[in-house]
Amino acid sequence: MAEMIGCFTNRVMARIFFALLAVNAIAAFAEEAVMLDVNEAKIFFEVAGQGQPLVFIHAGVADSRQWNNEFRSLSTEYNVLRYDMRGFGQSDPVDGEFSHLDDLLSLLDELSFDEPVILIGCSMGGATALDYALLHPQKVRALVLVDSAPSGLELDLPTPPKFKLVAEADKAGDLELVAELETQIWFDGDRQSSDVDQTMRQLAYDMNLIALENDARELGTRLPNSDTPAIDRLDELQIPVLAIVGDNDIPYMHAAAEAMSSKISNYQRVDIANAAHLPNMDQPEEFKRVLETFIQSVAR
Repeated sequence: MAEMIGCFTNRVMARIFFALLAVNAIAAFAEEAVMLDVNEAKIFFEVAGQGQPLVFIHAGVADSRQWNNEFRSLSTEYNVLRYDMRGFGQSDPVDGEFSHLDDLLSLLDELSFDEPVILIGCSMGGATALDYALLHPQKVRALVLVDSAPSGLELDLPTPPKFKLVAEADKAGDLELVAELETQIWFDGDRQSSDVDQTMRQLAYDMNLIALENDARELGTRLPNSDTPAIDRLDELQIPVLAIVGDNDIPYMHAAAEAMSSKISNYQRVDIANAAHLPNMDQPEEFKRVLETFIQSVAR
């Protein structure tokens, strides 16, 4: 990828970079891609642009490349950060206990944005963003939850039939089949595979396969982000919250968005047609329009 320029290999450049971090000058970067030591792991992140900080957190079947379109287009007006969570993309898993929330806390503390951020998270990334906003509401200007559900939400809904096929393929150790089946579930949704964007579909498959291969290494123990499920604390949120849901996503995600609507005071929901669990990849122009409209309404 053109924007993924890799880690710093030159010691002088590295010293300059970390000196800039120390004086909170992250906004001065035109575009940088870096590995940062976070809680014993090396976390890959990219940052570009200046202005209101936007933090993009990918889904559990993706990595930071999920946000290719948003990173390129929004960094012309905003200070945009995206990163690979531990075990995804270029952030390898390591031994030891961890939580994705702790990693996000450490990453944002290291980068030291000088104003509250707008968090945009998809699925597992959305749940992590939500937990961060509940823990540090003063550091978050607004929250965008893309096909996400709060931790602790239990709904009496039937399990999609393909989930059983995924479990069987996983038991057989056929990770490529698992990746294909999960691409059918999360990217195709209830559409035919031939009816979706094939380039984006291949990227979704590739990102998930990396995550599956990393998970098979059995390195690290993931802990819950919080002892208290987010579903029990949603009424504490006072910041603006936008839920974006792909029309073709599984019923649980639609029900989750509905459940949050009764518990979050400043809440709005937008459904995107002809899109499943990764609607920004399915319908990038419509997703961008919805997202920018919301950002403009809350940014200062």
